[in-house]
Amino acid sequence: MNSYDFDKTIYKNDSSTDFYLYCLRQYKKIFLRLPRQLWAFLRHYVLHTITKTQMKEIFYEYFQDIPDMDKALTDFWAKNIYKVKDFYKAQQKEDDVIISASPEFFLKPACNMLGIRHLIASPVDAKTGKHRGENCHGKEKVRRFRALFPDASVEEFYSDSYSDTPMAELAEKAYLVKGDTITDWK
Repeated sequence: MNSYDFDKTIYKNDSSTDFYLYCLRQYKKIFLRLPRQLWAFLRHYVLHTITKTQMKEIFYEYFQDIPDMDKALTDFWAKNIYKVKDFYKAQQKEDDVIISASPEFFLKPACNMLGIRHLIASPVDAKTGKHRGENCHGKEKVRRFRALFPDASVEEFYSDSYSDTPMAELAEKAYLVKGDTITDWK
Protein backbone atom coordinates (compact mmCIF):
# COMPACT_ATOMS: atom_id res chain seq x y z
CA MET A 1 0.00 0.00 0.00
CA ASN A 2 1.30 3.44 -0.95
CA SER A 3 0.15 6.70 0.62
CA TYR A 4 0.25 10.21 -0.81
CA ASP A 5 -0.39 13.71 0.36
CA PHE A 6 -2.54 15.50 -2.23
CA ASP A 7 -1.76 19.21 -2.57
CA LYS A 8 1.59 20.01 -4.18
CA THR A 9 2.36 16.30 -4.09
CA ILE A 10 0.19 14.53 -6.65
CA TYR A 11 -1.71 17.72 -7.52
CA LYS A 12 0.39 20.52 -9.01
CA ASN A 13 -0.89 23.35 -6.77
CA ASP A 14 -2.83 23.75 -3.57
CA SER A 15 -6.29 22.59 -4.65
CA SER A 16 -8.07 24.57 -1.91
CA THR A 17 -6.47 27.77 -3.19
CA ASP A 18 -7.36 26.89 -6.78
CA PHE A 19 -10.96 26.23 -5.73
CA TYR A 20 -11.13 29.49 -3.79
CA LEU A 21 -9.90 31.47 -6.81
CA TYR A 22 -12.36 29.60 -9.04
CA CYS A 23 -15.20 30.47 -6.63
CA LEU A 24 -14.17 34.14 -6.47
CA ARG A 25 -14.70 34.31 -10.23
CA GLN A 26 -18.05 32.50 -10.04
CA TYR A 27 -19.55 33.99 -6.88
CA LYS A 28 -18.63 37.66 -6.45
CA LYS A 29 -20.26 37.82 -3.01
CA ILE A 30 -17.20 35.98 -1.65
CA PHE A 31 -15.14 39.15 -2.08
CA LEU A 32 -17.00 40.59 0.91
CA ARG A 33 -15.35 37.94 3.10
CA LEU A 34 -11.82 38.88 2.05
CA PRO A 35 -11.05 41.30 4.95
CA ARG A 36 -12.10 38.72 7.56
CA GLN A 37 -10.10 36.02 5.79
CA LEU A 38 -6.99 38.19 5.64
CA TRP A 39 -7.35 39.07 9.33
CA ALA A 40 -7.61 35.36 10.20
CA PHE A 41 -4.50 34.66 8.12
CA LEU A 42 -2.57 37.37 10.00
CA ARG A 43 -3.86 36.20 13.38
CA HIS A 44 -2.59 32.68 12.69
CA TYR A 45 0.65 33.16 10.76
CA VAL A 46 1.88 36.48 12.16
CA LEU A 47 0.27 37.09 15.55
CA HIS A 48 -0.16 33.40 16.49
CA THR A 49 -3.38 34.13 18.35
CA ILE A 50 -5.57 31.49 16.67
CA THR A 51 -4.98 27.88 15.64
CA LYS A 52 -4.67 26.70 12.07
CA THR A 53 -8.06 25.02 12.39
CA GLN A 54 -9.67 28.28 13.58
CA MET A 55 -8.05 30.15 10.70
CA LYS A 56 -9.31 27.58 8.20
CA GLU A 57 -12.84 27.72 9.59
CA ILE A 58 -12.93 31.49 9.10
CA PHE A 59 -11.49 31.12 5.61
CA TYR A 60 -13.99 28.37 4.71
CA GLU A 61 -16.97 30.53 5.69
CA TYR A 62 -17.13 31.40 1.99
CA PHE A 63 -18.71 27.95 1.41
CA GLN A 64 -21.93 29.61 2.61
CA ASP A 65 -21.90 31.76 -0.54
CA ILE A 66 -21.90 28.79 -2.92
CA PRO A 67 -25.52 27.96 -3.79
CA ASP A 68 -24.80 24.44 -5.12
CA MET A 69 -21.57 22.98 -3.77
CA ASP A 70 -21.92 19.71 -5.69
CA LYS A 71 -22.19 21.59 -8.99
CA ALA A 72 -19.30 23.90 -8.06
CA LEU A 73 -17.08 20.91 -7.25
CA THR A 74 -18.09 19.03 -10.39
CA ASP A 75 -17.33 22.06 -12.57
CA PHE A 76 -14.08 22.83 -10.72
CA TRP A 77 -12.67 19.31 -10.94
CA ALA A 78 -13.71 18.94 -14.58
CA LYS A 79 -11.48 21.94 -15.33
CA ASN A 80 -8.62 21.11 -12.91
CA ILE A 81 -8.17 17.34 -12.73
CA TYR A 82 -5.48 17.66 -15.42
CA LYS A 83 -3.22 19.15 -12.71
CA VAL A 84 -2.69 15.69 -11.23
CA LYS A 85 0.96 14.94 -11.89
CA ASP A 86 2.11 12.39 -14.44
CA PHE A 87 4.37 10.57 -11.96
CA TYR A 88 1.31 9.65 -9.92
CA LYS A 89 -0.75 8.53 -12.90
CA ALA A 90 2.16 6.31 -14.02
CA GLN A 91 2.49 4.48 -10.69
CA GLN A 92 -1.05 4.59 -9.33
CA LYS A 93 -2.18 1.38 -7.62
CA GLU A 94 -5.60 0.11 -6.66
CA ASP A 95 -4.94 0.30 -2.91
CA ASP A 96 -3.41 3.81 -2.81
CA VAL A 97 -4.40 6.03 0.12
CA ILE A 98 -4.65 9.79 -0.23
CA ILE A 99 -4.17 11.48 3.13
CA SER A 100 -4.62 15.24 3.21
CA ALA A 101 -5.45 18.21 5.41
CA SER A 102 -7.84 19.48 2.73
CA PRO A 103 -11.58 18.99 3.30
CA GLU A 104 -12.72 15.44 2.62
CA PHE A 105 -15.87 16.46 0.72
CA PHE A 106 -13.71 18.62 -1.51
CA LEU A 107 -11.21 15.91 -2.51
CA LYS A 108 -13.77 13.11 -2.86
CA PRO A 109 -14.87 14.05 -6.41
CA ALA A 110 -11.22 14.21 -7.57
CA CYS A 111 -10.50 10.82 -6.02
CA ASN A 112 -13.59 9.38 -7.70
CA MET A 113 -12.46 10.73 -11.07
CA LEU A 114 -9.01 9.19 -10.55
CA GLY A 115 -10.34 5.86 -9.31
CA ILE A 116 -8.82 6.31 -5.85
CA ARG A 117 -10.86 4.34 -3.30
CA HIS A 118 -9.14 5.36 -0.05
CA LEU A 119 -9.27 8.99 1.07
CA ILE A 120 -8.44 10.30 4.52
CA ALA A 121 -8.91 14.07 4.87
CA SER A 122 -10.19 16.76 7.19
CA PRO A 123 -13.85 16.44 8.16
CA VAL A 124 -15.27 19.84 7.18
CA ASP A 125 -18.91 20.79 6.74
CA ALA A 126 -19.49 21.76 3.10
CA LYS A 127 -22.15 24.32 4.02
CA THR A 128 -20.57 26.12 6.99
CA GLY A 129 -16.83 25.44 6.69
CA LYS A 130 -16.71 24.23 10.30
CA HIS A 131 -14.47 21.30 11.17
CA ARG A 132 -16.32 18.24 12.50
CA GLY A 133 -13.12 16.73 13.85
CA GLU A 134 -9.36 17.24 13.92
CA ASN A 135 -7.54 18.83 11.00
CA CYS A 136 -5.84 15.91 9.22
CA HIS A 137 -2.27 17.19 9.62
CA GLY A 138 0.99 15.94 11.12
CA LYS A 139 0.50 13.21 13.75
CA GLU A 140 -3.26 13.26 13.13
CA LYS A 141 -2.60 11.72 9.71
CA VAL A 142 -0.99 8.69 11.36
CA ARG A 143 -3.78 8.40 13.93
CA ARG A 144 -6.45 8.51 11.23
CA PHE A 145 -4.53 6.12 8.96
CA ARG A 146 -4.13 3.58 11.80
CA ALA A 147 -7.82 3.88 12.70
CA LEU A 148 -8.75 2.72 9.18
CA PHE A 149 -5.82 0.42 8.46
CA PRO A 150 -4.59 -0.88 11.84
CA ASP A 151 -2.34 -3.60 10.45
CA ALA A 152 -1.41 -2.19 7.06
CA SER A 153 2.15 -1.42 6.13
CA VAL A 154 2.91 1.61 4.00
CA GLU A 155 5.45 0.70 1.35
CA GLU A 156 5.94 4.23 0.02
CA PHE A 157 4.81 7.65 1.18
CA TYR A 158 5.00 10.88 -0.84
CA SER A 159 4.59 14.45 0.40
CA ASP A 160 5.75 17.97 -0.36
CA SER A 161 6.20 18.90 3.31
CA TYR A 162 8.27 17.84 6.30
CA SER A 163 5.16 18.47 8.41
CA ASP A 164 4.26 14.96 7.19
CA THR A 165 7.28 13.40 8.91
CA PRO A 166 5.02 11.24 11.14
CA MET A 167 3.59 9.55 8.03
CA ALA A 168 7.03 9.32 6.43
CA GLU A 169 8.31 7.51 9.53
CA LEU A 170 5.47 5.01 9.19
CA ALA A 171 6.51 4.08 5.64
CA GLU A 172 9.20 1.68 4.52
CA LYS A 173 10.35 4.34 2.03
CA ALA A 174 9.39 8.01 1.89
CA TYR A 175 9.85 10.66 -0.77
CA LEU A 176 9.77 14.45 -0.81
CA VAL A 177 8.05 15.96 -3.84
CA LYS A 178 8.99 19.48 -4.94
CA GLY A 179 7.37 20.37 -8.25
CA ASP A 180 8.32 17.53 -10.58
CA THR A 181 11.39 16.54 -8.55
CA ILE A 182 11.12 13.52 -6.26
CA THR A 183 13.91 12.87 -3.77
CA ASP A 184 14.45 10.51 -0.86
CA TRP A 185 13.06 11.77 2.46
CA LYS A 186 15.91 13.08 4.61
